[in-house]
Amino acid sequence: MQEILEQIVTACRPYCSTGKVASYIPELSKADPFALGLALAGMDGKVYSAGDSDHPFTMQSIAKVVSLCLALMELGPELVFSKIGLESVADPFNSIFCLEKEGAFKPHNPFINSGSIVLASLLPFPDGDSKFEAILEMARSMTGNSTLNLNYDVFYSEKFTSDRNRSLAYFLKSTDSIEGDVEETLDIYFKQCSIEATAIDLAVMGATLAGNGRNPVTGEEVFPPEIAKIVRALMVTCGTYDGSGEFAVKVGLPAKSGVGGGIMATLPRRMGVAAYGPALDFRGNSAAGTKALEMLSEEADLRLF
Repeated sequence: MQEILEQIVTACRPYCSTGKVASYIPELSKADPFALGLALAGMDGKVYSAGDSDHPFTMQSIAKVVSLCLALMELGPELVFSKIGLESVADPFNSIFCLEKEGAFKPHNPFINSGSIVLASLLPFPDGDSKFEAILEMARSMTGNSTLNLNYDVFYSEKFTSDRNRSLAYFLKSTDSIEGDVEETLDIYFKQCSIEATAIDLAVMGATLAGNGRNPVTGEEVFPPEIAKIVRALMVTCGTYDGSGEFAVKVGLPAKSGVGGGIMATLPRRMGVAAYGPALDFRGNSAAGTKALEMLSEEADLRLF
């Protein structure tokens, strides 16, 4: 497996040139566009990695998986999905139009920005700091890395430039979709996106989902199997933005991507895999990372569908 990962990284590195590093968050534009890493974590707790798999980057939208798992644990599916839908959407992940066009003002799913902002407002903790700490602790449990923390440079870069997300949040507030202070809710959202991890961390996170909530590296039962099943299903239909259908066909694994360049994927009862490549395609998914996971899926016969 180690040799396979190394061969795939070498073969896929040229695909980095087909994408562009995210620049709408200024701090993300500093990433090396030719970085590429690949990692795999099995149900036996063994981890394999190649390339830039130990390079830290911010989780961005992959953190939406973490906050969803936490919300489902604390509130239950019935309440969570009374506020947020379960449907995929063809619009961009930060679309305001998709909130308005059906008149319900309810985010289509928890993996678009509006859905995750609503999740942040729902978490049943007394203030913004305690909500973020709960998300961070969930991320640490899912990755098995107790040192995960916030990248403050990226957090402030997002906080002071993210006009679109601020517009989404105030629109949601105007329709009573979120309660409480909007700026506090936005800070929780920006902070969760700014949690720093590596491809190795994300492979273990994927393995925790593959293990129905049990982290195979630490042995911790992080959440019940029912939550893992819900989250994996949403990762298939909504996890790679408006490219989820194409990703399901080409890679065939439940996955969640982020504009920091990470992709976290899971194969139930077998393994978690992750890629890091900050050069993104036009949908916001890692260009080389997607290709690397496609090659790994073919080479190791991982395709779920």
